[in-house]
Amino acid sequence: MTGERPIHIGNCSGFYGDRASAMADMARAGGIDVLTGDYLAEVTMLILGKARAKDSSKGYATTFLQHLDAALEPLVANGIRLVVNAGGLNPAGLAVATRELIARHGYDLRVSHIEGDDVFDRLDALQRSGHSLPHLTSGEPLSSWPHAPLTANAYLGGFGIARALEQGADIVITGRIADAALVIGPAAWWWGWSPHDHDALAGAVCAGHVIECGPQATGGNFSGFRAIADLVQPGFPIAEIAVDGSSVITKHQGTGGAVTTDTVTAQLIYEIGEPAYVNPDVVAHLDTAELTDLGDDRVQIRGVRGSAPPATAKVAITAVGGWQNSMILALTGPDLDAKAALVERSLRRSVAEVDGLSALTIDRIGEARRDPESQNSGTQLLRIAVQGTKEAAGRAFSSRMIELALSSYPGLYALDPPQPGSAFGVYRPALLDQAALAHTVHHADGTTETIAPPAAGEISRQNASSPAPALGAPPPEDLVFAPLGEIVHARSGDKGGDANLGVWVRDRQAWEWLQSALTVDELRRLLPETRDLAISRYELPNLGAVNFLVRGLLGSGATSTLRLDSQAKALGEWLRARTTRVPRSLLSDSAADRGPKAAP
Repeated sequence: MTGERPIHIGNCSGFYGDRASAMADMARAGGIDVLTGDYLAEVTMLILGKARAKDSSKGYATTFLQHLDAALEPLVANGIRLVVNAGGLNPAGLAVATRELIARHGYDLRVSHIEGDDVFDRLDALQRSGHSLPHLTSGEPLSSWPHAPLTANAYLGGFGIARALEQGADIVITGRIADAALVIGPAAWWWGWSPHDHDALAGAVCAGHVIECGPQATGGNFSGFRAIADLVQPGFPIAEIAVDGSSVITKHQGTGGAVTTDTVTAQLIYEIGEPAYVNPDVVAHLDTAELTDLGDDRVQIRGVRGSAPPATAKVAITAVGGWQNSMILALTGPDLDAKAALVERSLRRSVAEVDGLSALTIDRIGEARRDPESQNSGTQLLRIAVQGTKEAAGRAFSSRMIELALSSYPGLYALDPPQPGSAFGVYRPALLDQAALAHTVHHADGTTETIAPPAAGEISRQNASSPAPALGAPPPEDLVFAPLGEIVHARSGDKGGDANLGVWVRDRQAWEWLQSALTVDELRRLLPETRDLAISRYELPNLGAVNFLVRGLLGSGATSTLRLDSQAKALGEWLRARTTRVPRSLLSDSAADRGPKAAP
């Protein structure tokens, strides 16, 4: 059937730890040609790096073998090929373990694996040969980084996967490839695309970007979740990709959740920066994507334009940055400000007196009610987190916190026993010439093949946009205060140390208002935590969306930030909860009734 109809590609894993039954469930349901699984993230690479440091035979996602063990029989029965990046830092090791598992089941399947992304052992040599691995934002060479790298992996494209499938692989195991490459590879194999088919490849990037996070495309983590039926266990997504790269996003019938233009939009603008979305194989211009709801959990993506990729590949470097620890105290009753201030004075003195503490954050969580009817409702939480050396931020910190028990504010108690703390990781993105990578396919028959880098081009970038000229301001009586969430949806996440915040209108009639009203200055007003940070703003009119990249909100990344929401997952929900002035005509009748006061 190759090349005769759209290829059906499902995804059964959005991260290392996703639903264990998903691979077997999708294999049994059938109706797909290739099943993919995304197991890797910045945090995952650090976890795998620690495992590899202890045992060189490890470094891959061990849960993949459990998933495959349960899914193998229906995969074979339904003729489904499997493509996963669960190889992590050791694709060859996972390929060996996979063949052993298959043999125990009595099957004879062809397993290929892909290497070339891991440049950890080549960092020094690459530095000496002129590959300076400049930081993506600062331009500083890697040699200036104060941490010893633990992992260093370049993002590979999808044509190695395509070649493995073309040579008959039933299962393809990769390391750190670009997430969307899990879909690009099978689609390129199916349709025989070349590296110059930029528009088709860009369409596959969009499809891959939508389904790579599993059930997020079917209603999971969606700001409009109340309108999604049966969200207890949403189904996993499927992309039906046509020869021109257009696709239909759907799911198996009878599974939970839903596929709508909003759930697809949420994924298209998730964890991106500017609309020119860079992939090792192509630059997909997300602002050209057009969505059509076909009904019955089917949404079409078409019109995506692509251009040649850059000559460089992104390299993700991780290291152990130090030691961190935390404790949560309860503040109950009156005088909460004074109680919190007393703890902070004590801790600030400790930081000044103790060598080896490099960071301290104190966060107050929640709000205690006045005249509380229960103790819990009259309680606020105080979270204290520190970083530094193991000696200072470990048991010494916990002991200092315990010493406050009888000498600080009334009613003090901790929610957890004192902890020894743990090592935290740091993350650094860099760039490396694609020509310097040995993108290698190890075919099931024992032969190897090197994938040539694509022809590079200049990226046509969208400058951080200014808002459109203000529309005629409605008279004051037509403006009311309302939560922004009454008009927009949002999805947020992490991009290294930066936070991505995508916002789009619930109703297209609100687009011009959103375009002119939600400026960078307005975002800073609504989210005071961002006031001193650089913010880039981009528009995607076809999606009725604006996307913000908040620089440095997460410090050096999710593995090291002391921010409570370490991956900025709830940043969008915070924004939606903020009250602002909106035209009454854009609100539903019930929403307008809840907030009818005119804005000044």
